[in-house]
Amino acid sequence: MIKTIGVIGAGQMGSGIAHVCALKGYAVRLVDVDAGALEKALKTIDRNIGRQVKRSVVADADRAAALKRIATSTELKSLADCDLVIEAATENEEVKKQILRQLCPVLGKDALIATNTSSISITRLAAATDRPPKFMGMHFMNPVPLMELVELIRGLATDDATYTAIKDLAVKLGKKPASAEDFPAFIVNRILLPMINEAVYTLYEGVGSVEAIDTAMRLGAHHPMGPLELADFIGLDVCLAVMQVLYEGLADSKYRPCPLLVKYVEAGWIGRKAGRGFYDYSGDKPVPTR
Repeated sequence: MIKTIGVIGAGQMGSGIAHVCALKGYAVRLVDVDAGALEKALKTIDRNIGRQVKRSVVADADRAAALKRIATSTELKSLADCDLVIEAATENEEVKKQILRQLCPVLGKDALIATNTSSISITRLAAATDRPPKFMGMHFMNPVPLMELVELIRGLATDDATYTAIKDLAVKLGKKPASAEDFPAFIVNRILLPMINEAVYTLYEGVGSVEAIDTAMRLGAHHPMGPLELADFIGLDVCLAVMQVLYEGLADSKYRPCPLLVKYVEAGWIGRKAGRGFYDYSGDKPVPTR
């Protein structure tokens, strides 16, 4: 039975996963190499649960209890007593493999490992561990506290008991699980990221401005966010990483990352988290950068 959950990575996704797990009564161990990131994550979790309290989604007493369930550390050894560890580090295969190799000796032999990767092969990541049958993909959507879906992805070796345990956990967290095969970018990003990439090509080729493209898709397709606004929210570095996985994994030119997307990432204009992407966020209202 899963009682204690470790989360590796205190960024947007990791803090969101810790948030939902703690609210549902699980003891959480949140680990990041950056102590500052851990401090920021706790403040973000507190603020976001506070918003849920204001909307009467969560009771104020539950807010305090959830925060007490989260312990932070910069050391992987703090995850030794976890029944499950969810890796939510940056979307880079080598970084994830390195973390997994360091993690396995720390864990008990029966502990499960899940990865929140949005695009990378589960089978390849599992091969970097000492327990491929107890490893699978558990891809939460961003922002984790609000989005209902969790993609569940089995690697070639994932056993039935692991899949069932992770599926049951997703349901207990109030999420709707959807099973995906272990192909590059799975379901959501296989469809979503090429659309965003095409929107960047539309901008690159001068078909429309940032504002025109986003307005067209919000009003013409009833999307809650335009694709370029959404790209900034996801992070252009993440968008590029997923497109590169698709392009390399499927060898189809339709997945070639737009050169303008590459240029923005090289400039460090990677979206909201950097204060600038397809929009500039330095003022009171986002302003298109093209």
